[in-house]
Amino acid sequence: NAAAIPTVRLTGVDSAYWCETPDKNHLRWVMPYPEEKLLDALARLQAAGSTSLGPDTRLVGSFRAHGLVVPVWDLPTSMTAEDCEKPAAEFFERLTGALASDAPLTAEERRARGGLTNRQVTLS
Repeated sequence: NAAAIPTVRLTGVDSAYWCETPDKNHLRWVMPYPEEKLLDALARLQAAGSTSLGPDTRLVGSFRAHGLVVPVWDLPTSMTAEDCEKPAAEFFERLTGALASDAPLTAEERRARGGLTNRQVTLS
């Protein structure tokens, strides 16, 4: 099918998929965590400037599919699936730490969370 997006599953983390499109590549990562807890953790990392997967990458939002949140990063066209492996593993470590926090979100983290939820799309 010519419309299919070339996709490669990362091997170093669970359920993360590198996708190649003509304008930029993406990482789509299916996360098994409860939505509210995950969004809080992503907001903590976003506010701390810790969501990057390297130069010219950025967390652009997420979508929900089958009850799971799938964060999406824009990647440069030069970044291959193999290039994503180490940064994804490092991000997973940061995410694990952020998921462990039960502290209330700071004002900056609440703003970051609002930005993440405003860009979220539900796929059915």
